[in-house]
Amino acid sequence: MNTTYTTKFGSLDNFEKGTIQLIQGKASHYVFSNVFEVAKNATPYDKTVVGINQKYVIESIRAEGSSDWFTCSHDEFVISMDGEVRVDFLKLNQAVDSTLEGTQAAGSQPEGKPMGYVVLKQGHQAILPAGTAYRFNSQKPSTLLLQTIKGPLSIEKWDEICLK
Repeated sequence: MNTTYTTKFGSLDNFEKGTIQLIQGKASHYVFSNVFEVAKNATPYDKTVVGINQKYVIESIRAEGSSDWFTCSHDEFVISMDGEVRVDFLKLNQAVDSTLEGTQAAGSQPEGKPMGYVVLKQGHQAILPAGTAYRFNSQKPSTLLLQTIKGPLSIEKWDEICLK
C-alpha cells in the first residue's frame, strides 16, 4: 500500500495552528507552540523561547527591517523558516566576555572589521560564530529560529504561546 504525503511549508502569512494527539497521559503534561504564530505576534527581533533543554533554547524571532548588532561568547545557529534574511558579520575589535552565555546586545554600531554576509532563504541555515557580531536585515516580515543558550535577551512567555 503506497501512501502519499504532501509536505506543507508554513510561513508568517500562511500557517495552520496545530494540535496534539495524545498517546497516553494528560494534555496538561505537554505543551507546544507554533513558531510562526509566536513570530507573528512578536516585536521585531524579540527572542521568544519556544523550546528549552537544560540551558539550551530555541528562540523564534520575527525578522523585519534591520536589527541592532548581537554577539555571543559561543557559537549560535540560525535557520530561516520563511522569507529572505541577510545576516551581516563583524569581527569585533574587543573580545567578548567568555563568562557570559546567551545572545548579548552589541549596540547599533560596534567597532570591528566587516567579515561579509550571507542571505538566508527558506530552510537555509548559518552558524553565528563565537566572538563575532551579527545583525539581521529583512525587507519583508520573516521567521527565524535561533539555537543558543538562554541569556539576558531570551524572553519566556509560556502562558501566552503554548497550548496546554
